[in-house]
Order: sequence, then C-alpha cells, then structure tokens
Amino acid sequence: MGAIARAIVFQQLSGRAAGTIHGRFEALFGGRAPTAEELLAVSDDQLRSVGLSRAKAVYLKDLAQRVVDGSLPVDRLHELEDAPLLEALTDVKGIGRWTAQMFLMFRLGRPNVLPDLDLGVRKAIQLAYGLRKLPTPNEVLVRGDVWSPYASFAAWYLWRSLELPDATSMRKRPAPKAGRRKPAVRKAARKSQPRASVRRRRARTAPSVSTRGRARGHPVKTTTAGRRSTARAKRRPSASRGPQRKH
Repeated sequence: MGAIARAIVFQQLSGRAAGTIHGRFEALFGGRAPTAEELLAVSDDQLRSVGLSRAKAVYLKDLAQRVVDGSLPVDRLHELEDAPLLEALTDVKGIGRWTAQMFLMFRLGRPNVLPDLDLGVRKAIQLAYGLRKLPTPNEVLVRGDVWSPYASFAAWYLWRSLELPDATSMRKRPAPKAGRRKPAVRKAARKSQPRASVRRRRARTAPSVSTRGRARGHPVKTTTAGRRSTARAKRRPSASRGPQRKH
C-alpha cells in the first residue's frame, strides 16, 4: 500500500516538493509507510499539517478503507492481469488512469503498458511520425497496437527520444500553418507584380497589334486604337510642309 500512497502524494507536484511532503507524511508513522489501519487512525488535520491538501487526505483515507475491506487486495495486486488491475486501482478516489499506468510500469514492471494519456509519449509520437498536431490518446493506442506485447519498452524509448538534440530543436521550432504563406513570401510576390498604373502606362506605350503585324509582313486588321491614332494624325498639320498658300 505504501507505493500507492506515495503515488497519490506525488500527484500534480514537482519532484522536490512532493518528496518533502512524502517524507513528512511517513514521519507521522516513524519514518516508514503506514499500514491501512494506522492511516485510518490518523485525523485529517494531522495529514493536512504535513502539507497534504484536503483532497489528498480524502484520497489516502479512501485507499486505506478499501485495503481494510478487501476491495483492493494489495497483497495480490501482482497476480492480477493488467486490465483488472487498472480497474481496481482507478476505483480508488484520486487515482486516475495515468497514475495506475505508472504504477504498473515502474512498480510492478509490466512490459505491455502504453500510457496513452502521457504528454511526453504523445509529443514524442508527434515528432517521430512528423504529425502536424499532437495525437489524441486514441491515436496513440492505434499507433501503439503494433508495439504489443512490449509497449512499455516503446514508451521508454519515446521518452528518451525527447532528449535527443534533433528533438529539442524541433520542439522549439513552430509548426508551419497550413494554407498560409509566410509574410516574406507574400511581400516578394507583391514586389514581383507591377502596380496598376505601371501596367496601364506600359499598355499605352506598347506597339499596337497592327504595327507588330506590319513589321513582320503579316496582313493584320487595324484596331480601334490604331484607327483613332491615324485620324488624329490626319487632323494635325504637318510641320514639314510649311505654310500653305491659297490659290
């Protein structure tokens, strides 16, 4: 029972703070893990005095009560299969699926436990498979199905993979967003396209279709713009003819 009580004390705390509180907790019983009967005999105020929250004091009392009435056979836990063992542990108040999985892996040494809720395992799978999003617990179970019956070893490798230099740099690098170009790319694309005024000026100064056709010797139709320019040229007097005399 001492290992389960320790798991409850360590929940949602940093290692140093949890270790200090757990040491004070065991100091109430002479520096050792208490029996179920001893834990039930201690008041909630005594448990609170060592740094335990009110909720954790309730969890520890519920654990001790289940051990006493036999609903949690701590002496035979190692004989149970993984599924019924997980169910028996999660029936205790304050013990969730993740805590029960850690107990199976690190206390009982079960080889086929895949902690699908663990954030480190999910992040390692995302990096290993190049996923854009963090996989859900169900996706972890689907991918980890091929690792059975040694899923615990796969989880250990996934945790250690996060310590590799490449994994550290990839975790710091933000993932690109789908469907959006980077600002620098959009800015360069805008620079490569001329403004509307420049395009209009180029269109006015560009040779007409008829001019290009004459240069190549092709018979072409006179465009509307070409007819207008020709009419203006006829109306404008030529400077080379000089003044005209009336007869």
